[in-house]
Amino acid sequence: VQLQASGGGLVQPGSSLRLSCAMSGDTLDDDAIGWFRQAPEKERDGVSCISDDYRTYYADSVRGRFTISRDNAKNTVYLQMNNLKPEDTAVYYCAAQLDQLLEYGLGFEDHRYDYWGQGTLVTVSA
Repeated sequence: VQLQASGGGLVQPGSSLRLSCAMSGDTLDDDAIGWFRQAPEKERDGVSCISDDYRTYYADSVRGRFTISRDNAKNTVYLQMNNLKPEDTAVYYCAAQLDQLLEYGLGFEDHRYDYWGQGTLVTVSA
């Protein structure tokens, strides 16, 4: 199983980006997918996650600006990021897990994920 994250880039504050996480080698229908990010010299933090039955969860820092969605027919999960801020600058990773323990912040615990993508860089700068 491989995950391929893509869609990062350099944008100005207030702009939007859509990240994609495509799975190959298996179907992601039964997986929960999480997005994490790691800024320079900081720990990796959970951003958003989505269960196999479309329950969604967001970190407080992105709620109302980011939207996670999944298209099982395309074997892809998306992260729509609007109103980007400089503090959103980070490498963004997607990850997959079969367990659906996402409530109460569990979905933002990276050790619960089995497969990880390689990361895509998002830079928000004027």
